[in-house]
Amino acid sequence: MDYNQIFYHIYPLGMCGAPAENDGITVNRIARVKEWIPHLQKLGITAVYFGPVFESDRHGYDTRDYTKIDCRLGTNDDFRDVCDALHDAGMKVILDGVFNHTGRGFGPFQDVIKKKWDSPYKDWFHIDFGDTHHKDGFRYEGWEGHLELVKLNLWNPEVRQYLFDCIDGWVRDYNIDGLRLDVAYMLDRGFLQELRDHVKQIDPDFFLLGEMIGGDYNVLFNHGCDSVTNYECRKGLYSSFNSANLFEIGYSLNRQFGHDPWCLYTGKHLLSFADNHDVDRIASVLSDKHDLPLLYALMFAMPGIPCIYYGSEWGAEGTRSKYSDRALRPEYKKPHWNELTDTIARLAKMRTTYSIFTDGDYVQQYIQNRQLIFRRRNEKGQLTFALNIENAAHHAHFQAEVEEGIDLYAHSRIRFDGVLELAPKSFVFCYSDWVK
Repeated sequence: MDYNQIFYHIYPLGMCGAPAENDGITVNRIARVKEWIPHLQKLGITAVYFGPVFESDRHGYDTRDYTKIDCRLGTNDDFRDVCDALHDAGMKVILDGVFNHTGRGFGPFQDVIKKKWDSPYKDWFHIDFGDTHHKDGFRYEGWEGHLELVKLNLWNPEVRQYLFDCIDGWVRDYNIDGLRLDVAYMLDRGFLQELRDHVKQIDPDFFLLGEMIGGDYNVLFNHGCDSVTNYECRKGLYSSFNSANLFEIGYSLNRQFGHDPWCLYTGKHLLSFADNHDVDRIASVLSDKHDLPLLYALMFAMPGIPCIYYGSEWGAEGTRSKYSDRALRPEYKKPHWNELTDTIARLAKMRTTYSIFTDGDYVQQYIQNRQLIFRRRNEKGQLTFALNIENAAHHAHFQAEVEEGIDLYAHSRIRFDGVLELAPKSFVFCYSDWVK
């Protein structure tokens, strides 16, 4: 897949208003996504990443059946119609691949509950039949101790083949363009490499996005992922604004994408995001909501693949409680449009129009607590991005390495003479189509 993409992340069970528990009633709720396609097109989205869509016990990450769309969303044919409509609109489709664990309702695990050691699926899981002091008469491993999420034995060739066969079915039935790998940091590395080999044989451009919260993202890059979730910069984005300390995000960006040999991910494409289905909405996290356009401008300017979580483009709020993520995954019957949405749409169009956002390098040129300037350069030109989060004008003295350029956002000409005047709470995307 071309890395010049704008992702849109949907949690379908929430967005489409499905019951929290699987009630067994089939309702075509997923068709709502088709009604959002004009909104996605106007927003500049090129790829839709769906959270779990397959039959599950409750929230989607507790899968019952990898071959059947959750009845609360509709039928397989209903989802095929949605995928066809998205493809017809020029958007790619990415599904959530939940391969580390299943729900207790998963057919093979139910067979183990019924037949114990006589089940042909007993080696599909990590089970100790000798430890009988448990609800099911045996002990099994769950994801991070959550026993409603039964950990799969990915060392078992039968399990691997079952999952690969399911993926083949998704490609055949829905023509998917890639997978987001849930808790990829926990997946067996041999399985991950074999998975990559399998999907790349189907389609060399098939996209694998790995979920990783902390640590060295190269662990996943080195075992087959095309991109990894950039949680480090997600935290740096909101924290830098709230503490008026852009040194934090500046440090992360330079550490990740700079020119020095010790920089970790130079030339690689991480997934950039401000929020998702697991963390508080960015509009609820920022101390000053007026900073939302500035934050998204920085997110679109920095290296990576931007991803918008449904509803956040208009500033939707939501915070998780101690016991539930439901507030982060609400139902929206229709999209909204406001000034923030308009800003993001303009950023998206700019990003997909100029290749420098995708393959340009990263060099930090100027940093203060409330100001950050960096340049990105490729063989076609240079982008100078400048950000001022202060409620006052600022004169930045720095060497731009170019004489002049056009602000791609404001459509105004900028001339550099050793100083750049930045308006209060502003950003600049200055592009020069020639480089010294």
